[in-house]
Amino acid sequence: MSVGIVSYGAYIPRYRIRVEEIAKVWGANPNSIIDGLMVYEKSVPDLDEDTITIAVEAARHAINRAGIDPQEIGALYTGSESHPYAVKPSSTVVAEAIGATPSLTVADYEFACKAGTAAIQTCMGMVDAGMIKLGMAIGADVAQGAPGDALEYTAAAGGVAYAIGKNDLVANIESTYSFTTDTPDFWRREGMPYPEHGGRFTGEPGYFKHVTSAAQGLLEKMGTKPSDYDYAIFHQPNGKFPTRAAKMLGFNSDQIKPGLVVTRLGNTYSGSCMMGLAATLDIAKAGDRIFMTSFGSGAGSDSFSFTVTDRIEEIRNGAPSVETLMANPIYIDYATYARHKNKIKL
Repeated sequence: MSVGIVSYGAYIPRYRIRVEEIAKVWGANPNSIIDGLMVYEKSVPDLDEDTITIAVEAARHAINRAGIDPQEIGALYTGSESHPYAVKPSSTVVAEAIGATPSLTVADYEFACKAGTAAIQTCMGMVDAGMIKLGMAIGADVAQGAPGDALEYTAAAGGVAYAIGKNDLVANIESTYSFTTDTPDFWRREGMPYPEHGGRFTGEPGYFKHVTSAAQGLLEKMGTKPSDYDYAIFHQPNGKFPTRAAKMLGFNSDQIKPGLVVTRLGNTYSGSCMMGLAATLDIAKAGDRIFMTSFGSGAGSDSFSFTVTDRIEEIRNGAPSVETLMANPIYIDYATYARHKNKIKL
């Protein structure tokens, strides 16, 4: 397939809250939570940040990194499970904010944490069919977690945008493969402020079944093996799950280390594995091969195989790296965090 990544951009709010600060409020043992999750802190949106503002910043960074003309973007899709409006698209705001032409198609995607990778696949198909020159696929979230719930320790904020096209590629998308079933491990009904999760479905029948099935499906489809790849990224609800999934599939710790950003960032949901891919592209060299598998509760996974081109060196420094965005955080206490996340209802 002669379709791939033309550019990419990420955005992470500067505010952070440490896991131990959350644990202190709820009387939990912070060491046991950190050991269980392999997460030390998470990003928190500012008072005026939401999925749309995060998506706009990520998209602007993608445009600036490669000097893209936004008027050439023919499709824009924003994947999120925290769109600010129940009825009104986020993507129309994003498209206008980045200066895209009105002659484009936009839509909002929802599939828990894999909505962003579903947007990548849609853009791939439209580009390959000749319907558009460039597509913009975004995964962004200000993830929710009920006070005191296990999700509160990891539910973070951030977003990533990928420009998909045929020319001037920084990474060729060799192939993609998806695996999907109706597995109710996580959900939020209309009007509910926080999601619920079915604990016994979360691990084996949810995350691990879908991630390993999609990954094995792509490896078999391509006739490749884990050792053929320099790097690998798996959806990061915490640090333990992607580490275990990689081991189950035959990938090693060196392959996943550059993209394992969840320990200092938390779970950015639709931006999760896409953020790991951005962090990996930040340090990858021409010829490197990257394997990525997303996961979205409900449940499904999308796997991708990428080969990095020499153009990565030309555009790499055109926008902030993930490491730069994670640097110099502003740490806040639980009361400030609760205000930023609108957990205090007046």
